[in-house]
Amino acid sequence: MITMVDVEAAARRIGGRVRRTPVLAVTPEEPVSDAEVWLKLEMLQHTGSFKARGAFNHLLAAAERRLPRAGVVAASGGNAGLAFAYAAGRLGTRAEVFVPTTAPPVKVARLRALGAEVVQVGEKYADAYRAATERATEHGALFCHAYDQPAVCAGQGTVGLELLEQTRGELDTVLVAVGGGGLMAGIATALEGRAKVVAVEPENAPTLHAALAAGRQVEVPVSGVAADSLGASRVGDIAFEVARRTGVASLLVPDEDIVRARRALWDRYRLVVEHGTAAAAAALFTGAYRPAPGERLAVLLCGANTDPSDLAG
Repeated sequence: MITMVDVEAAARRIGGRVRRTPVLAVTPEEPVSDAEVWLKLEMLQHTGSFKARGAFNHLLAAAERRLPRAGVVAASGGNAGLAFAYAAGRLGTRAEVFVPTTAPPVKVARLRALGAEVVQVGEKYADAYRAATERATEHGALFCHAYDQPAVCAGQGTVGLELLEQTRGELDTVLVAVGGGGLMAGIATALEGRAKVVAVEPENAPTLHAALAAGRQVEVPVSGVAADSLGASRVGDIAFEVARRTGVASLLVPDEDIVRARRALWDRYRLVVEHGTAAAAAALFTGAYRPAPGERLAVLLCGANTDPSDLAG
């Protein structure tokens, strides 16, 4: 479990290490009411996603005791791996990132460019995760989970504090895409008692939605256009606890709406985002979430590690 105290401590710890990403006030189009809408451009963060916040907080919190000589170990060929590799490089410690053999060569190349040692093992993420935990235990390295460690979640929550400052506290609701739920957990904690958080998930990856419906965490099959970034098959322990504590609601959006929202963000605002990121915007653009008149709403755009070639023209 994490609290506001943890998020505030994270904000102090990572200050100067991460970017204060801008907020863009937009004039909403139909079917949105006369709500006041902001887009939080977190995809402009280091390594192209919010993950740098949690990575720095996790490593810096460990460094207060002393980072192990064996460095850090993570399992992720995506945004989390990039963030941990970047943070480790900035802090001068060794990073070893485990990815499945099916990981795209471009992602492997980016990890290596950031100074990480890349270990490819197994065909699935679960294989890489299992090997990473074994390596961390065997060598005494700091294990870095993509979304289910307190310091990681608290670090992600700093974007919520930042958003409150940028909107002068005049914020009612935040729409945020959910995979494993680390970002949602941090933001919901940062905004607890101040604004509500609405989780948006693809219909083909309903980890939080299924857990809330069942009253417990459950495994769900995952597929679809956003599976590369919202591909967790089970919502994290911390995310589930925070969602229930703070009353986070979950909405589902179909793949076709995600694709259209991603395109709309480009056509209307010239913003390039991942399909997973576009899920949050899809809830607003397609009417899955209908704000009340005058509602002050922020849509968190959390990542931009995507191939933009299909947006040209």
